[in-house]
Amino acid sequence: MDLADVFNILHNAVESEYMGKKISQKEMAKKMGVSMRTYQDWKIGTSAPQAARVVLKMLGELEDEDIVRVVRKINRLKDL
Repeated sequence: MDLADVFNILHNAVESEYMGKKISQKEMAKKMGVSMRTYQDWKIGTSAPQAARVVLKMLGELEDEDIVRVVRKINRLKDL
């Protein structure tokens, strides 16, 4: 699995959180704070955020409930 697969899985997961409402790449890019072109490049695998692979590996070292706790904590920090 490469990072493009991860971005596609995450995009689909976010859509399912919105009751299956399709979310455009433009909307998703805005939510992530990147340009639509950057997001498109991530989704098709022509580029990737440098830290993404490391962050995913670190999350992979945690138990499921710890992953949820860490992600929620990160989400609270972004609202500061």
